Amino acid sequence: MPDYKQLVDQLLDTVQLTEVSPDVFRGESYDYVGKRIFGGQVLAQAIMAAAHTLEEDKPCHSLHGYFLRGGNINQPVIYKVEHLRDGRSLSARQVTAVQYKEDQEGNQIEQVVFSMIASFSPMEGGLDYQEEMPAYPPPEDLESEQSLKEHHVGSVPEPLRERFMRPRHVEIKPVKPRDPVYPEPMVPKQANWLRIRELGEQPMAIQQALLAFSSDYYLVGTGLMSHGISFMTKGLQAASIDHSMHFHRPFDINDWLLYDMWSDTTSHSKGLNHGQFWQNGNLVATVQQEGLMRLRG
Repeated sequence: MPDYKQLVDQLLDTVQLTEVSPDVFRGESYDYVGKRIFGGQVLAQAIMAAAHTLEEDKPCHSLHGYFLRGGNINQPVIYKVEHLRDGRSLSARQVTAVQYKEDQEGNQIEQVVFSMIASFSPMEGGLDYQEEMPAYPPPEDLESEQSLKEHHVGSVPEPLRERFMRPRHVEIKPVKPRDPVYPEPMVPKQANWLRIRELGEQPMAIQQALLAFSSDYYLVGTGLMSHGISFMTKGLQAASIDHSMHFHRPFDINDWLLYDMWSDTTSHSKGLNHGQFWQNGNLVATVQQEGLMRLRG
């Protein structure tokens, strides 16, 4: 089992892209959740690709992306960045993430796996308002996700146990844990504390990329809660369809952030999920994601 520093180093390797040519970057793929690329990896790398093309160092303030195909973890991802606008404050970029598949004749066929438009702007102050941070037990009073797995591993089918017990690259403490194997129907609302300790001081672009990476954990599962099913439910096909994110205020992912999530509707095999990141009383980011949740048999 790798130690936590190794996991953090792999995260940093994930967001270190190689420039292939002007406005084209390569990101390496890793096994975060299985044979398909974790959506958080593509989100993080797409943010970094767009940020590399900015003439001025501006933080991202919003992004809107679509997951178009399941990516192959055995191949890198190529990010092609298009300059849409560079104004005095706002800069917009379109990022297209592609992988290549070989056809029967041996030709390399380009396949788009993800598409995103992101906007960047300096933090300039001005009018400021937010609601109050939700009140939840602090992380010091909660059990870690890794520790909670020990309570349920005996119920996990044998072929899945090793993957189930793999440590997460992001440290997570659920506020109200649910049984991942035999979940009960409940109100589709959940909250986690999370952080990436030992990350050290990092540029804002890496901080935002890793928060986007972290935002893809648990969110799509929020829509499953009202139905009493989980990712281990037999016959469930689940995947992220789209992902949007707005960054409101500075934060430090080395320290605990509260990720408050809820789902207000599921219909036609899709669930709409919302999330807010809070730190030290400040609302730092807002997330929205629609997920596929098709139950067969």
